[in-house]
Amino acid sequence: MSDKSYQIKENNQVMIQGGEKKVMKKILSVALSTAMAFSMFASVAFGDDALNTQQKYDVLKEAKIFSGYPDGSAGLDKEMTRAEFAKVLVGIMGLEPIQGKASFKDKNYKASKWPAPYVEAVYSAGLMQGKNTTKMIFDFNGKITVQEMAKVLVVAQKLEIPTETNNNASDWAKGYVQAAINAGLVDAKANPKANATRAQLVEVAYDIYLSQQKPKVVSYEVKEDGKVVEFKLANNEVVKVTLETPLKANTATEVKFTHNNYDYTESVTWVVTAATKIDSVSATNYKEVVVKFDGEVEAKTAENEDNYKVTGVTFESAKLSADKRAVTLLVAQNSQQNLPEQKDAKLEIKGVKNSDGSKTFNETVTFRAVDTQLPQVTEVKGLGTKAFKVVFSEPVKSTTASNISNYKIDGQAVSGWVKFTYPNVAFITTNIAVGEHTLSLQGVEDYAGLKVSPVDVKFTVAEDTTAPEVVSVKTKDLTKVEVEFNESVKSVDKVYHTSSAKTADKVEIKDNVVVLTFETESKRLSVGENTIYLEGVRDYSDNSANREAKVTPVLDTERPTVNGVDVEVKADKTLLTLNFSEEVNAQDIKNRDNFVLKNSKGEVVTDKGFNKGKPVTEPTWAKNKQNQDVYSRVVIESIGKLPAGKYTLEVANIRDRAAIGNTMVPQTLSFEVTNTDELKLVRAWYDASDRDDLYIDIQFNRAVATSGNGSALDINKYSYVTVTNNVYKVFPTKNAPQPTLRNADTVRLTIPKADFENYATELKNAEIRVTNVADQNGNYLSAQQTEIKDSVEISVKSAKATAANKVSVEFDGNITSVVSSDFKFAGISGVAGEPTFSDGKTTVVFTLNADLPKALGNLTTEDTTQSTDYLGHKVAPKQSVTIKDGIAPKATGASTVTGSVYVDVVFNEDVEVYYTPDAFKVYVAGSPAKVKGATLLSGSTNTARIWLEEAIPAQAKAQVSIPSGKSIVDTEGNAAEEVYETIQFK
Repeated sequence: MSDKSYQIKENNQVMIQGGEKKVMKKILSVALSTAMAFSMFASVAFGDDALNTQQKYDVLKEAKIFSGYPDGSAGLDKEMTRAEFAKVLVGIMGLEPIQGKASFKDKNYKASKWPAPYVEAVYSAGLMQGKNTTKMIFDFNGKITVQEMAKVLVVAQKLEIPTETNNNASDWAKGYVQAAINAGLVDAKANPKANATRAQLVEVAYDIYLSQQKPKVVSYEVKEDGKVVEFKLANNEVVKVTLETPLKANTATEVKFTHNNYDYTESVTWVVTAATKIDSVSATNYKEVVVKFDGEVEAKTAENEDNYKVTGVTFESAKLSADKRAVTLLVAQNSQQNLPEQKDAKLEIKGVKNSDGSKTFNETVTFRAVDTQLPQVTEVKGLGTKAFKVVFSEPVKSTTASNISNYKIDGQAVSGWVKFTYPNVAFITTNIAVGEHTLSLQGVEDYAGLKVSPVDVKFTVAEDTTAPEVVSVKTKDLTKVEVEFNESVKSVDKVYHTSSAKTADKVEIKDNVVVLTFETESKRLSVGENTIYLEGVRDYSDNSANREAKVTPVLDTERPTVNGVDVEVKADKTLLTLNFSEEVNAQDIKNRDNFVLKNSKGEVVTDKGFNKGKPVTEPTWAKNKQNQDVYSRVVIESIGKLPAGKYTLEVANIRDRAAIGNTMVPQTLSFEVTNTDELKLVRAWYDASDRDDLYIDIQFNRAVATSGNGSALDINKYSYVTVTNNVYKVFPTKNAPQPTLRNADTVRLTIPKADFENYATELKNAEIRVTNVADQNGNYLSAQQTEIKDSVEISVKSAKATAANKVSVEFDGNITSVVSSDFKFAGISGVAGEPTFSDGKTTVVFTLNADLPKALGNLTTEDTTQSTDYLGHKVAPKQSVTIKDGIAPKATGASTVTGSVYVDVVFNEDVEVYYTPDAFKVYVAGSPAKVKGATLLSGSTNTARIWLEEAIPAQAKAQVSIPSGKSIVDTEGNAAEEVYETIQFK
C-alpha cells in the first residue's frame, strides 16, 4: 500500500438528472468521490488509519449504506456484485431509491426484490446503464471490475480521455483507466480487469461517506500551557486553535471554532495530572485549613504537617484527599491557639511536591478563617446493643461532645459515658435495644462557639455478635502498619508480628483503623511477607477475637532532598533551619562534615562558629510548639550573628529514616542573611496628661508596616487583658481615630477619656495584646502581650567585659543620647562610644579609665540619669548589673618534651578543651603531624595537651595552630583567640 496521502478540494458540484423524475438529492464533489474511489484500487491510503476495514464496515452498516449477509457476517473477502455496488452508490451519493419500478429484464429481477430500487436509482441518474442496453439486462448478480467502476466515476467527473494509453484494460476501458492513471488515482500496475472485493468497496465507501459528513472531533491535544488546542477530526485533519485566554487546568471549558464552513463547539478539559499551582487556601472553621491544588500532589510531602505553618498554630495532621488534589490541615487539639478568627492569616507552605516531582511548592498564601455555619450531625450509627457513634460535620469541643447530658435516646436521658475522638467523633457507651431509635442532641459546640441546632436523628440498632474483621492492611516502609477493620474498634489487647517478642511500640485506634508502629530496630518488619497478630480485637458490643493479617512491606526508595533554608536571627546567633522532604537520620545530621557554609565569594566561612565552613556546634532538630523534635527540620547555629549577605550551604551524605536508608544527592542551597529577628513587642505605656484623650504607646523592636495586611495602623489589632479576671477586652473605638506613628517603631492609640472613664482601674497591671502586625519586610508578629505601664524607664539589659578596659553595654531600648557620667564600672568611669541599634536594643562600648579588677564587679547607674531614648525616656537610675566575662582566653605559649608525643598549650585563664579533628593542627618543618586528640592537662586548669601519633624530632621547627572557636573556651564559654604558637622544647 502506498503511504502517499492526497488532499482533494471540492471544486465543483454536478447534478445528474434522468427520465421523467429528478432522482438526485445531492451529489458530493464528484472529484472527491472519483479520487477516493480510485484510491482504493491504487492501494493509496485514505481515511482514518485508526480504523480497520471491519470497523469501517460497521460504521457504514450503522448508516444503512451496507447490509450484512443473513448469517450476520460482513463477507469482506467476497467479490462484489453489481447490485451491491449500486446499493452502495445510492447510499454514498445521496440518491433516492426508486420504489415500484423494474426497467430491466434480468431473470428474477422484480420491483419487489431488494436490488431493484437501487439499480433503478443509479440507472435513472445515468451512473450505470446495464450490461446489455438492447435487451435491458443489468446483470445485477454479476461481478463488477475495477475498469467498470472506473468508467462510471470518470464519466461522472467528466475527466478528459487521453488518446495515448498504456495499461492492460480492455480496449473499451483503456481510455477511462488511463485517465485515472494520469490523474494519479490508479496505480499503473493494477489489474483493471480484476473483480473488486467487498473489502475494497468498504474502504472506498467509508472515505466518500466521511467526506459527505461534517467531520466529527475524535480527539484533541492541549499544548503550550493551555494556550493552544489541536483538534483531530474524523477525516484525519488536524485543526489548530489558539485561545485568547489559556485554559484553566482540570476545568471543562467550551471552545468554539469554525473550519471549512462548519461551526464547532467542543468541551475541552486540559487534564493536568501533576499540580502546577495552589488554587486556594480556605478555612470554614477554626480548626481546619483546606489547601487546594490544580492537580495531584505527592502524598509523602503533602501529608507531612511540618511542611505547613501558621504563626502560633500547631497542626497535628495533614490529610490528602482521595483525588490527591486537596490537603486538609487539622489544628492540634492542644495547640496554643486556633486559627485567627475572621482576620487575614498567612499559611506558609514549604517542601510540598507535585505528583511527578517537577515542582516543589514553597509559597505563603493569605487566607481568612470565617466560621458562620452551625455544626451538623452527619452520621449516627448503632454499634451493636452497647454503644453508638455520632459524627459531626466539623471539629467540636471535647468538653461539650463528651457531656453525656447532651444526648438523649427516644426522649430519655442516656445512662453511660462518652469517649470523644478528636476532632469530630463521639462514641457513646450505653445499653440500647434492637430496633429504630431517635437520638436527640443539643449543646455541642464548635470552636467558634456555635452550637449544633437541637436535632432528632433516627438510627437503627441491630444486634452485633461478630468481632471486627480485617478489611485491608498496608505498610509504610518497615516501621508502620495500618489495619482497617469492617467496624469501629474499641480496643486491642496485644499486637505483634512474626513472634510475640516483636510487639508494636505504639498502637493508635482511629475509629475502624488501627495504626501500629514498630520503631525499635529489633522489632521492625522483615522485607518479605509478615504476619501481623492482633489479640483481643474488641468492638463496642464487646465482641472480641484474635485476628491476623499478612502484609509485604513496600520499601521507601525515595532519596531525601532539602527543600529550602530558613534564616532566623535570635539574640546573638543566626539559626539556619534546613527543611528536608522527609524525616532524616539522627546520626547523619550530627555529623558536622556533612555541612559546609560558604560566603558570597565562594570562600568557606571560618568564624562565627564555623571551622573551614563546618559548624562547630552540633546540628540539632527543630522543635514544634509542643517542644517536640521535628525530624525533617535541622537547625545549625552560629556563634554570634552571621554578617548580612548571601551564602551557600553544601549538604551531603544525609540519609532518610527508611529501614534501608536512602542517601540524598549532594545539594548546594543559596540563602540570604538579613539579620532580622521576629517582630516583637518591646514595651507599652499610657499617658493620661492630656485633658481629653488617653494616649497608649506601643513600641516594637523595629519599624512596622503602615499598609497592607500587616499594617500596624489598625486599632482592631489591639486589645488588653485585665489582671483581675484574665479577660480579653477591646478598647472603646467608637470615637477613636485610627492609630498613628510616633516613630517608625512606635504606634500611638488615642482613646477619648469620655469613652474610657475607668482606664486607670482597667489598665492597672493589665497587658496589651497585639496580633497580625508585620514589620516593613513582611515578618509578622505572633500574638504577643506585654504589660501596660504608666511610665517608662530604659533598663540596662546586660554588660559584658570584652577586654580588661572595655565593657559592652546593651540597653533595652533605642538610646540616642548617652551621657558617660551616668555609668560606673566597678567604680571606674569610662567614655561611651558611638551607639549601635538592632531590633529595638542599643549597644554602647565603654572604654574605661583603668582596667577592671579580676572579679570584674558591677555596672551601676547614678541616682539621677540624663541618658535618654528618642522619645525622652531616661535610663533607669540606681541600677546594678553584673559585668559578665566576655574576654577571650589567650595562649601564652606552647611546649613539648623531647621524645614525648604531646604538645602543651598554656592559656592566660582557666579553659575547657573540646577535641574536633579539624581544629587542632601541629606542623613539623611545614608538614602536618598526625594528631590523635586533645584534652585538658591532668592537674591543670589552663593547659591544653594535644596528643600526637609520633614525637616531634628534637629541636625541629614546629608550630601549633588552633582556630578561634568552641574547641577551647573559658569557664564562661568565651571562645579562645586564634592560637598560632611556636613550640618550645624542654
